[in-house]
Order: sequence, then C-alpha cells, then structure tokens
Amino acid sequence: MTSMKSGGFLGNRIIGHSIKWIFLIAIAFFTIFPIIMAMLGSVKTNAELTTGATLLPSVWKFSNYATAWKQANFAQFTWNSLFISIIVTIGTLLVATMSAYAVDRTKFPGKRLYVSLQASTMFISIGAVVLMPQFNLMVKLGLNKSLWGVIIILISSHAVIYFMLIGFFKAIPKDLDEAAYIDGCNFFTVYWRIILPLLRPALGVTALFTFRGAWNEYILPLVFTMTNPKLQTLTVGLANLRYGIGAAAEAHLMMAGACLSFLPILVVYILANKSFIQVTAGSVKG
Repeated sequence: MTSMKSGGFLGNRIIGHSIKWIFLIAIAFFTIFPIIMAMLGSVKTNAELTTGATLLPSVWKFSNYATAWKQANFAQFTWNSLFISIIVTIGTLLVATMSAYAVDRTKFPGKRLYVSLQASTMFISIGAVVLMPQFNLMVKLGLNKSLWGVIIILISSHAVIYFMLIGFFKAIPKDLDEAAYIDGCNFFTVYWRIILPLLRPALGVTALFTFRGAWNEYILPLVFTMTNPKLQTLTVGLANLRYGIGAAAEAHLMMAGACLSFLPILVVYILANKSFIQVTAGSVKG
C-alpha cells in the first residue's frame, strides 16, 4: 500500500515537472522566436524577406548591416541615444535614491501627500496626456531644441524606480544609521557612504530598467528633434530606414538596424546580470 502511494506521488511529481518544463520552454520559444526571425531577416534581401518564402536566407547578406549603419547615420544616432540613456540613468538613480532615502528615514509634513503624488504619476502616460504641457515648458526654458529637454522629462518620470528602491531601503536596518550618527556622520554622509554601498545590487537592477526605458523611448525624442535631425536618437533614426530610394519599403535594412540597436541593451544586461541575480537570490533567501 505504501509503495503504491509512493509510486503515485512520484508519478504526479514527474507529471508536474513535465508540465512546468513544457510551459517554460513554450514561453522561451515565443520570447526568442521574434528575435531569431529578426536576425535572419536582417541578412536577407528585401524581396526574399517580403515574400517570406524561406526561413533561412538563400544568400547571407551581412552587408545589410553596413548599409543600415551608413544610411541611417547610426554613429551619430547611437551617440545621441547613449548620451540620453546614460545621463537619464545617472540622474534617475540620484533623484530616486535621495527621495526614497528621505521618505523612508525621516518624518516631515506632507509625507503621505508626497508619496500619493509619486504614485499618481505612475498612472499618467507621458506620451499622451502631458506631452504638450511638457513641450511648452521646455520651450519657455529654452530646452526644446536640445536633448536636455528629453533628459529632464525622462528623469522626472522616476516613480516606478522610486517605489522599487523604497522596498530595498526598508530592508536596511535603521540601526546602521544610528551607529553612523554616533560615529559623527551626518544625514548625507550616511546616505552616501553607508546606504548606497549596500544598495549596489538594487542599483544595478534599477539602472538596467532605467537605461532600457530611456534607450527605447521614441515619442519624446521624435517631438524634440523634428527641427534638428542631427539630434535624433537611434529609435527615431530607425524609422528613416523604412523607405529607401524611390520610396520603396526596405524592411531588411530596418531588421538590420533593429538588430544593431539592441546590442547596447544586451551589453548593459550582461553588466547588470550579477546584480539581478543577487537581488533575486536575496529575495528568495528572505
């Protein structure tokens, strides 16, 4: 009787693991399949890609990457995207960590109102609702013809990162702050020398999300660079590859440009992967 129960339990466990792995493999397939198709399409001719007759290209045209790089001015656009993404990432982490530290460690009038306002901004679409007021504000500040207008707006939309960091701040014991105050540290010194070093894994993860969001931003750079194409970002420049000579659609060049554009995100993910694993392991352990 006991052997029958153990056999049935083992069989249910095998079935459960099989279902889990089938589900995970299916999710991985549907996630990776579009990327594989884009990479294969980037080395096809435009006619072959348009007809979709074959999965693999008959002739591997790696020259598409060179053509896309030159035709879309990728060098300039990549620099613009890197400039925006790096500055936005640094600025967002500074603003979000300082605000999260102040809210978590101090009591001040209007604290609940401030947190409520931060939460409310998460439900407002930057591109649809507040784009015109933000653009008019940047016009008055004289920043509508530079990338700094885009950077300031993206840094101001840090509510998600703020609430992510609040959770990490709450996991750090306040006894560390009190011990540092006894040793003669002030409020800012505790934040800079005690708290931030303990937040390195969290900062790596939030930096990854912030960089990805700034890199993939399309609406704001499009609006702010209409009068100055040299300031266009890579996401905006990719749209220029859609039509080539004679207004013919060149989907193969767009595929090649898209594959080039996600390389920096891949590099950032590799750099932040250790922090991501540390945060995940810490949450599981806790």
